[in-house]
Amino acid sequence: MTKDGITRVGSLEDDHVREIEGADNVVLAASDSGRRFAGTHPLTDVQLLTPIPAPRKILGVGLNYLDHINEGLTARKPPDFPVFFNKQVSSIVGPGDAIHLPLVSDQLDYEGELGVVIGRECRHVPEKRASEVIAGYVIVNDVSVRDWQRKSPTITLGKSFDTHCPVGPWLVTPDEIGNVRELQIRTSLNGVLMQDFSTADMLFGVEKLIEVLTTCFTLEPGDIIATGTGQGVGIHRNPPRWMQAGDIVRVEITGVGILENPVIAEPETTAWR
Repeated sequence: MTKDGITRVGSLEDDHVREIEGADNVVLAASDSGRRFAGTHPLTDVQLLTPIPAPRKILGVGLNYLDHINEGLTARKPPDFPVFFNKQVSSIVGPGDAIHLPLVSDQLDYEGELGVVIGRECRHVPEKRASEVIAGYVIVNDVSVRDWQRKSPTITLGKSFDTHCPVGPWLVTPDEIGNVRELQIRTSLNGVLMQDFSTADMLFGVEKLIEVLTTCFTLEPGDIIATGTGQGVGIHRNPPRWMQAGDIVRVEITGVGILENPVIAEPETTAWR
């Protein structure tokens, strides 16, 4: 924020910026909300909402961990360029919210991932300066409907069912998280550990992902990048372990927190009437 009350954002590689007026109002509103709800409350007494309820974009990264690439039945060559896909923003839910087992499929899979939240509008961000545009980190469960994922080459359909992007439990700022390449990610189903991997094994780091994306288009405040998952997903188990109604899926990332959600059958009320 500059002294004239205008936030200046834009390319980090040159001096060209665009002015966004009214940013003071956003800051004042957040400050006022903080004052009105000051104090502490036990987590058992509150229902946490997703910290990013309405991002403009959710961008996923596929095949970003070598052990995940190698766990399939057919060995694949690691990509030499990041593999991106979209999840629709209507898929977002928060901690404790139900994940729906779709009416049209039983191939419901989990993917525990580190999520990066963008903090400023940016374009053409060089890798070495990408940390300047990161607001913080969240946990993302990139829930996937595997048969619908295979139906479309873009895989967006199988990644975007309603309720299939739990995000939370809160936003952790970069200064709190430390080295983002030293985080352990664990996913469990009903208390049974299914995934256990480290962000140290990412093929493409957070900064590189931001550089590539902003080469193509503008990233905006609140945009989420889900950075990929490691080995242990349900589809590659023998037999496959699909999530079922009644399951509890839990994703834990050191330094970030725990994101836990129940799985229920998709309510019939969602069907067209």
